[in-house]
Amino acid sequence: MSGHGFHVHGPHDHEVEHAAHGAHGGDGFANKIAVTTAILATVGALFGYMAGDTQNNAALNKNEAAIKKTAASNQWNYYQAKSNKQNLAELAMTLPGVDVDRYKSEVERYKKEKNDIKADAEKLEAESAEWSHKSDEQMHQHHRWAQAMTAEQIAISLAAITLLTRKKWLEYTSYGVAGIGIALGVLAWLHF
Repeated sequence: MSGHGFHVHGPHDHEVEHAAHGAHGGDGFANKIAVTTAILATVGALFGYMAGDTQNNAALNKNEAAIKKTAASNQWNYYQAKSNKQNLAELAMTLPGVDVDRYKSEVERYKKEKNDIKADAEKLEAESAEWSHKSDEQMHQHHRWAQAMTAEQIAISLAAITLLTRKKWLEYTSYGVAGIGIALGVLAWLHF
């Protein structure tokens, strides 16, 4: 090498330069697969989060449905108790020597109370059914997110095998499976 900008390469300089270039991203195929894998891992993590979130929402909705169903059951028990009291008041009216007007007013009171209780019980049953329906919808959406996440995980595995084997068809298969996962994620997002 001379001091005037003229450079003479030694026999090893080319190999050192090539190795240095390879260490800084010279293997475009490996870099492409690594970036693809990182993107797929990120998408898969998002899908996994959404799968967990919808599963938790489904459980919370199902819990709320059970609470409403229990409250409705309590109202129906209360309704039955009022029916029993009404029946006893109606029976009492048939006994000789009783104040029939008193028992008639009790029968009317129990009828009115039962109507209010029945309305509350039916309202609670409807709310329970609504919460249960919401839970079912969330579980369906959860399954879509889980399918999307699984497809992304398979695509990542195929990308790793692609990196080892350097087979183009595996690379394209990985992209195809990733595309299916993304499509499933879109369906989950759109609530299909």
